[in-house]
Amino acid sequence: MNWDQIKGNWKQMQGKIKEKWGKLTDDDLKVIGGMKDQLIGKLQERYGYQKEQAEKEVDREFQHM
Repeated sequence: MNWDQIKGNWKQMQGKIKEKWGKLTDDDLKVIGGMKDQLIGKLQERYGYQKEQAEKEVDREFQHM
């Protein structure tokens, strides 16, 4: 799934994202708004990931959706 599709279906995607990354709040998801760079930043903030690790996690998760 590409990021245009993810952004377009953001409301539906939020449940799956919260299942995977439960530390993300509803406010975080509103701020992210389907933008990959925002999601990566929030994962770094909430989970202490390095940028490269966050990018790999996001890419791995969304290639399966």
